Formats: sequence, C-alpha cells, structure tokens
Amino acid sequence: MKQTDLLIIGGGPGGYVAAIYGARCGKKVTLVEKERLGGTCLNIGCIPTKTLVKSSEVFAEIKKASEFGIVLNEEPQVDMNAVMDRKEKVVDRLVGGIEHLMEKNGIEVICGTASFIDDKTIRVEGEETLELTYNDLILATGSKVASVPIPGVDNENVWNSNVALAARELPKSITIIGGGVIGLEFAFMYRHFGCQVTVVEFLDRLMAVLDSDVSAEILRQAKKAGIKVHTSSRVTEITEGEDGMTVHFERKEKMNEVTSEKVLVAIGRSARIDGLGLENTKIELLPKNKGIKVDEYMQTSVPHIYAIGDVNNVIQLAHAASHQGFVAVDHIVGCEDDFKRDLVPSVIFTSPEVATVGITEDRLKEMGAPYKVGKVNFNGNGKAVTMGAANGFCKLIKNDKGEIVGGAVVGPDASTLISAITVAVRNKLHDVDLTNTIFPHPTTGEVIHEAALDLNIGSIHQ
Repeated sequence: MKQTDLLIIGGGPGGYVAAIYGARCGKKVTLVEKERLGGTCLNIGCIPTKTLVKSSEVFAEIKKASEFGIVLNEEPQVDMNAVMDRKEKVVDRLVGGIEHLMEKNGIEVICGTASFIDDKTIRVEGEETLELTYNDLILATGSKVASVPIPGVDNENVWNSNVALAARELPKSITIIGGGVIGLEFAFMYRHFGCQVTVVEFLDRLMAVLDSDVSAEILRQAKKAGIKVHTSSRVTEITEGEDGMTVHFERKEKMNEVTSEKVLVAIGRSARIDGLGLENTKIELLPKNKGIKVDEYMQTSVPHIYAIGDVNNVIQLAHAASHQGFVAVDHIVGCEDDFKRDLVPSVIFTSPEVATVGITEDRLKEMGAPYKVGKVNFNGNGKAVTMGAANGFCKLIKNDKGEIVGGAVVGPDASTLISAITVAVRNKLHDVDLTNTIFPHPTTGEVIHEAALDLNIGSIHQ
C-alpha cells in the first residue's frame, strides 16, 4: 500500500504534463502508465504520423526540384525501411525526454495497469501488485482506435492507423475510409509517396466539422494532388479478390466499388475506459459510454477525481489534453481557470496545412449572429510565392464589437500561423490591434495582417 498527493493514470500528453505541473505546484505525484510514456500521441499518433508526413513532403519536394532550378541526375526513390527507422528514432528520442523530465521533477513512475477498487483506492498490476491511495486523481487514459461494424474489416489487408504507422512496405494503392483529420493526413502522405489514393467519406464533405469554404479548399487541393474522393458514400462491405481489396459503397442510391492493394479505416477513436473498474466508483459516464463526464474544470462526479484528454471526449487533441491537465491541477490547488473549447486551435497536416480556432463562420450563420469576414489568398503573399506554395487562404472573423472571434488558415505554415490568431481570439483583440501590428516581410504571417485589413478598409495586396 502506497499513498500519494496526486495520482495520475496515463502518461500521454495530458497525463505527463499534469504530472510535471502538479509536481511544480508542490504536490507529491505518482504516475501510472501501462506502456511507454508519451501515450498514443507520441508513440502511435501525432509524432510518428508527422514524421512520416515530413518524409513524404521531402520526397514530393525533391520531385519538384526542377521548378527551383535544381537538376537531379537520378530518379528519387522511397526507402520505407529508412523512413520507418527515422520515425522510430524520433519517437525514442522524445520518449527519453519525457523519462528525463519525470526524474528531474521527482515524479514516481509505476509501470502497470490501474483499476479502481473504490473512489479512494487504485490497484496497479504489473511486475508486482500495488494498492495506491491518494488525495486527488487525474484520469488521462486517452483513446483507442474505434471499431466499425463493416463486414470484411478484420481482413489482414485492412489496416487501422496503428498498423499503417508500422508498415514497412509502401502499398501501390490504398483506399481510405474516412475523410476526417486522420484519413486526410494519411491520404496526402501516401499520395506524396506516389501511391494511388482514394478517400471514401460518409458525410457530404471532407472534414465536415470545419467551415464549408475550408472543406471546399482542401477538396480542391486533394483532387489537384490526384487523390480520388467520394463523399456522401456509405461503405457496406470490404471483400478480397484477385485484384486486391474492394470497398463497396452506396452513393446516391447506387452501389459503387473501388479496388486497391490495401484499405485503411480511419473513422475515429473512442475513449479508453475499459478495464478501469469505473463500476466500483461513483464516476458518471457520458451517454452511450462515450467517455467520462466532466465539468469545466475537468472534475468528474467524484470531487477528488478528474478526467482529462480523449477519455472525457470533450475534444480529441493532444494540446487540448495538456491544457486540460493545467486546468485540473489548478483546480486541485485552489485556482479556477476553466477550459474553453472555442479557444483550442486545431491543425490538420495535409498539403497544404489546415488550421482553425474559435467559432466558425458556418456556426455564426446558424446562430444568426452578426459578424464580418476578412479573407485573403496566399497567391498575393510574397513568401508563399517564393516557396512555390501559394495555395489556400487566411480568414479572420470579427463580431459586432470588432473582436476577433475565429479564424482559419489553409496554406503554408498554417500550423504556426494559427497561434497568432489564437492569441487574438483568446484576448479578444480587435482588427485594428492586428492592423496596427507590424508583420515582418517577406513572411507568410503577413496574410494575418492582410486579413485584418480586409475586415476594415480592405487588403492592400489583393
């Protein structure tokens, strides 16, 4: 039997950040993780995916070298073994960094599987069985690949994202079921590597959670890249034949099919709550057991137990999990800074990148709220033109008070540019606050300045 101030279950971007922050707030912290530190994000999610995306982008850039005056004497080739070796080195380096931070901050890390005995006691089963009591607990168990009831989905040639991230052979063709964040990141990655890619999406547009103009732009870029897209398509089954795997889908009351070497199911993830022994507690779940119910401070129905990250299903993003860790620890030590979903930026590492924050234009239309949009294209941005990446746009949204309430970037450096827009939304800056700010030239960041100008007198370079 051990006792600790703050017990954290799960060592992903929510759990390990909460552990470090809790330790720095003076708490004795114990963290339980059944696998490697870093969680899904670091080991089989964000980091390995972006490492592969980068390799695919480098390959695509090399193939366009002549456009930049660079002559290649040989045709470039992809060595997937080397690509995967690099991915694993990146992951190992970052996992090692987290292990160092645990030791540096005096956090006890226990390897094992945790489950509740009751609201105040946890059993951990690993090399030895332990019982832990605690003053406060943070659940950060993350999510798992969602199962889908499609006949044929269990075939070995039907991959999920975990399998795809470990595959050392590049398929010649692949059909991706799901046109959301995961599906499209893989779609552009495989296309850059030279694969024939088809995306089958159930809804009527790609990335339906985003503004319609953002969805339309990424569809245009996908088609431009040679990715075949079928929206409003319901997959009915997957079969195997001599030519490969065939995805059968219904579209406009007609049956269609597409055949490829591999199939990737990228429909989403579900909260990891199985095996936690929640039935031994008074913790309430969301309807249909979609996750753990929490308030704005990540507090569950049991006051001294909190849940952060994917397991509460508020928003499935690594950086949201980390911030929720700060919110939970602050509440534990007596501070109250609630979690605001609209202030969480979202990034999709397609080509070009997509990033959004705040309230969307579509949502404002539905609400009937007054707003104005400032929008500029990257084709008027000098830096984007020099990069050969003058695709997409930047838009800002302001309310009737002149406050920036949302924004979106589709284009080069979107993943970086969205941070500046997030600062504007978080601090309720006005368009004039941005227009009166000097943006260096030539940079892609100038599109933010131009979009702010478009909210008022109109952009200068468009």
